[in-house]
Amino acid sequence: MIISVASGKGGTGKTTVATGLAVALVQKGQRVTYLDADVEEPNGHIFLKPEIEHTADVTVLIPEVDHNKCNLCGACAEICQFNAIAVIGNKVMVFPSLCISCGGCYEVCPEHAITEVPQPVGQIRNGVGRGVRFYEGRLTVGEAISPPVIKALRKAESDMDVTIIDAPPGTSCPVIEAINNTDFVILVTEPTPFGLNDLKLAVEMVREIGVPHGVVINRADIGNAEVEDYCHLEGLGILLRIPFDRNIATAYSRGELITTVGNRYLTMMDELYQHITQQVNYAGTGNSQR
Repeated sequence: MIISVASGKGGTGKTTVATGLAVALVQKGQRVTYLDADVEEPNGHIFLKPEIEHTADVTVLIPEVDHNKCNLCGACAEICQFNAIAVIGNKVMVFPSLCISCGGCYEVCPEHAITEVPQPVGQIRNGVGRGVRFYEGRLTVGEAISPPVIKALRKAESDMDVTIIDAPPGTSCPVIEAINNTDFVILVTEPTPFGLNDLKLAVEMVREIGVPHGVVINRADIGNAEVEDYCHLEGLGILLRIPFDRNIATAYSRGELITTVGNRYLTMMDELYQHITQQVNYAGTGNSQR
C-alpha cells in the first residue's frame, strides 16, 4: 500500500503524522518505506534519524546548442512554451531554470544543432532509521523546478508492505507529482480559518486526480468547529483527531516522534492505519464515494 500525507498549508503537522505512522507500523511488524518528497525543505530525517547509506544525483536534460551548425531559424524558440530557449541577435540562448526537459527543441531543430546534456538539480539520499527504510529528495539550492526530484524519489517505491510519502505542502505541481497514483491521501489540517481555506483547496485537488482520501485534524480541540462542519457537509471521513498537547510540541522541538510521547499516540497511529485500510478496501469494491 502507498499512502501519501499532504496538507493545503505548511505547519499543520504533516511530517508529525507521516513519521509517527511509519514507526508505529514498523513496531507492528510491517516493512515500511518512508519517502520525504518535501524536497525544498525535507525534515523527516530529524525524527527518523537515519544512517545514510547512499546518495545519488538527480539530473535533467538541458539543450545545448552548437552554433557552428545553427542557422538561427528560431524553430526551437517557437516550440518552447516556457521561453527556456531564445534567438537573440546572432546567438541562441538557453535558460536552464525555465526548461522542463520536454525535448521539443531537440526534435524540431532542422540542422541537428541541439543536443541534450544532463544537469544536476538535486539528490536522493537513502538509509535506515528507526527500522524504516528512508529516502529523501533534496532540491539543489537555486533550482526552481522540483517535480523531477520528486519523480526520481518515487522510483524508490518498493515491495515493502507500506510506503509512506511525505508530500510538500500546498496544491501545486510538486504535490500532485507526490500524491498521484497512490492508494490513499491523508489530508492533515487544523481547525482555523487558514486551515479550512487550504483544506478546501486540497480536497478539490485530490478529487480532481481521483485518489481516495480522508482528513486528520491536528490540534483538534482549539480553534472552531468550521473544519468539522465542512468535513461532514462534504462527506469527508475524519480519520483522526490529534489534541493540542504541549508534550507533542515539546517532543517535536527535540526532534522526537509523536509515538514517544505516550502509548495513547501509538494507539492513534495504529487506528489511523486501520481506518485507511478499511477505506482502501471499500474503494476497491467500486463503491467509493469520492
